[in-house]
Amino acid sequence: MRPGRQLAVLGLIFAVLYLLVFFAGASGSWKDRLHPKLGLDLVGGTRVTLEASTEGGNAPPAASLERAREIIENRVNGLGVSEAEVVTEGNRNIVISLPGQNRDLSEVGNAAELRFRKVLKVTDGGPAAAAPTAAPSPAPSGSGAAPTPSGAASPAATPSAGGQGGMAPAPTPTPSASGTPAATPSQVAAPDNQTVEQQREAVRKKVGEAAWTAASGLQAPANVAQDPALAEKLKPFGTLSADEVRVLTPAMQFNVPTITCEQLDKRQAGSIRDPQQQVVACEGPTKNLLDQGKVLGTDVSGASAVIDQTTGQWVVSLQFTGDGQKKWTNLTREAFNNEGGACDQSALGQDGKCRVAVVLDNTIISSPEIQGVLTGDSQITGQFTSKDANELASNLRFGALPLTFHQAEAQNVSATLGIESLKAGLLAAAIGMLLVAIYAFFYYRLLGSVIFLSLILSGLLVFGALVVLGRQIGFTLTLAGIAGFIVSLGVAADSFVIYFERLKDEIREGRSPRSAVPRAWVRARRTIISANAVSLLAAVVLYIVSVGTVQGFAFALGLATVLDLVVVFLFRHPIMTMFARTRAFLSPRVSGLGRVLEHRHEDAAPATSRNPRAKEA
Repeated sequence: MRPGRQLAVLGLIFAVLYLLVFFAGASGSWKDRLHPKLGLDLVGGTRVTLEASTEGGNAPPAASLERAREIIENRVNGLGVSEAEVVTEGNRNIVISLPGQNRDLSEVGNAAELRFRKVLKVTDGGPAAAAPTAAPSPAPSGSGAAPTPSGAASPAATPSAGGQGGMAPAPTPTPSASGTPAATPSQVAAPDNQTVEQQREAVRKKVGEAAWTAASGLQAPANVAQDPALAEKLKPFGTLSADEVRVLTPAMQFNVPTITCEQLDKRQAGSIRDPQQQVVACEGPTKNLLDQGKVLGTDVSGASAVIDQTTGQWVVSLQFTGDGQKKWTNLTREAFNNEGGACDQSALGQDGKCRVAVVLDNTIISSPEIQGVLTGDSQITGQFTSKDANELASNLRFGALPLTFHQAEAQNVSATLGIESLKAGLLAAAIGMLLVAIYAFFYYRLLGSVIFLSLILSGLLVFGALVVLGRQIGFTLTLAGIAGFIVSLGVAADSFVIYFERLKDEIREGRSPRSAVPRAWVRARRTIISANAVSLLAAVVLYIVSVGTVQGFAFALGLATVLDLVVVFLFRHPIMTMFARTRAFLSPRVSGLGRVLEHRHEDAAPATSRNPRAKEA
């Protein structure tokens, strides 16, 4: 055997690994390049648990939960949070963990169902509904969110300020990050028709028959300032909760003045989910009666946050699918021509054209006036920050969740607590390694140095692998991972015991230490491989069937086991071959073979004394 070759291969592995550590995707100082990615429990961060809600309280289908997890993970990564871990827990929870910083991640659980609906009528939805008002005429402002065409026919009218290609911005916009229900997690799924009818009947009993009859008879928004008796009858509707308002008919929600936008805005996400029905939604203090959703979020093929070259403002660019583009063109044609007079005079824009509301969940994020038939891609513009635009684009790009969620738990782990956990984990690893080293030197002496050096080399390989894997695949080291590495110390020590005890057996059988080394290696090698294979198999199975931190433990254990085998073959055996050629290895006091060598010498001495004539001859 030529042990120098194996040691040279090991040296080459170290050289390549640490070249990757210092130069592959690395930045900052040399010290910074040696930092592995640490998990939330070691550096602090945010953990949010979203619980799926279903009717009847049953667990959701596993396929739907996994699809929701994928969408939420894409949304989180779309925000530039590549270190986040998104896993399912149990049969209804999704856990989002973001190490290194505290951040509100609850928005990624929004239903994010996008609908494009014509605005049919508007009325005042403010709390002071007593003053006589005509339906307000929207006044454009530069902060609305306005779709703009790509390749659209040039409109006859000149676009107003803020609009492009024949589109005008919406009045009194409500951006998605304004604290409206769009920024809150979904609650429960909309009940079926029978459940809605039952809940509606309960609301009827609560407000009273007189109030219900008066509200049902309204054909338009009531002017309660001119009819005090009607105002008194409708007053009970102002005491309804958002859940109770949700089950009322759209006509009742729109026409009853004591139902305000404050109540409507607090409805659960998904309350106006059905695209085949007219709905009521608010834009600021204005109630809007909206037509059916003729263009849906599934008709959008892509969305991205970009900076508009003309205005320098952040916008969300939308691209439509083939069928979606046809629907969008038809919708803008209906709105531009106001076909059938569907849009009431109160709902028309500055140039007398219908507006189209962009509705995300229950919230109107834009309602631009259509100034031309749009045949191309569009933009949602507004007073968006980079964060707002990217969050909206992420929600639209990855689609609606198949389930609705509510935030069951939110936990912020401080950086101080994380550092203390890291210190505790490293201390435990150091104590474990120290105990193994003490035992090795006490029991095996010179051979103990082989164990100690092997553990050092394994540790350096593991550390380098952690740094590289953290950059390449986003692997983060957690307390569970540190536990996996500590357990691997025992696995590594087992392989030493197998080899060294096999070596003692060979010497007991009469072989010299130098010849016993290769024979012991051949016999121990299969046992070492089998033992490590069992540990590796257990780690793989545990990684596949588990989630979260348990997966981190399994990955760490499997990685350390593989690297231990590398050290066994490329360092332990060749270094033992080199030691076997030294005088120290033949000394019972130094080598660690102790009594085995002494017994061998004792067995050899009587053989000489039994034949004195041979000695004299």
